[in-house]
Amino acid sequence: MAEPLVVAVVGPTAAGKSDLSVALCKRLRGEVVNADAMQVYRGMDIGTAKIGPSERDGVPHHLLDLLDVTETATVAEFQQLARAAIDDCISRRTTPVLAGGSALYVRAILDDFVFPGTDAAIRERLEQELAEIGSGALHARLAEKDPAAAAQILPSNGRRIVRALEVIELTGGPYVATLPEHHYVYPGAVQLGLDVPRPELDERIGRRVDRMFDAGFVDEVRDLLNKGLLEGRTANRALGYSQVIALLDGEISEREARERTAQSTRRFARRQDSWFRKDRRITWLRYDDPDLVEKALNVIAEGNRTEGDGVVGMEEGLGARDARG
Repeated sequence: MAEPLVVAVVGPTAAGKSDLSVALCKRLRGEVVNADAMQVYRGMDIGTAKIGPSERDGVPHHLLDLLDVTETATVAEFQQLARAAIDDCISRRTTPVLAGGSALYVRAILDDFVFPGTDAAIRERLEQELAEIGSGALHARLAEKDPAAAAQILPSNGRRIVRALEVIELTGGPYVATLPEHHYVYPGAVQLGLDVPRPELDERIGRRVDRMFDAGFVDEVRDLLNKGLLEGRTANRALGYSQVIALLDGEISEREARERTAQSTRRFARRQDSWFRKDRRITWLRYDDPDLVEKALNVIAEGNRTEGDGVVGMEEGLGARDARG
């Protein structure tokens, strides 16, 4: 008997993941399971490029608009919610199609990923230190304790630095050792990556940012500030939102806000692409291939017949590396 089919559409922001996911669901009798860390927040629509009801074309979407911006979403909690949605789809003989660019979330959902416990006292102490001495100093400490983890976490990402130091203190071992091997919990999983040459991706991101601002992004952030955006620990760190907050505080102009949003998004897209490229189970397809949907369906059909982990190798001839120089 074939394993239940689970599909993931991954890749950098602005690659077209939402559109492909909907198209695949229409052909596979599927439902989309969101794997974007920020689209779980109600009201964060324009800035996260959340797919609207009309664009969903009647395809059910799960894990959108779950939380207020004052609430915090952890990867462990998201893993439980996403797996519950996937299991529900499978029980109804419906194909779950994960869609999102949050690499850690995708791996946490698909792979045998067990999260270490937490300790409120340790977390509180480290967060106090973060407030007092800053993320740079804590990142230096992490580099001493676990250089490999420090290399994977940006010095500005205080939340992840605190979590890494907490795990190290709890387990007595390196933080990177808690990351999973590439082993699916859903043996019928197939991952599709959308490949966009960097110059084209940069242009797409620039156009998306302009559309966001033209569509009322500033008003969206203003409204969310009234709903407690600054009180949350996660939502206000989303790409673009901190730049608009600076605009509303009078620190920068709208032009600067647009430029900074585009720059930070392009840097993030490069990191996304780098993370996904490390997973050789992903089959990469050109985002603008006129036969994209048919080729994706062919990969899914072939991958679902593969025994073991459902591993699908990198397609030859896509020119992914050449496109990046």
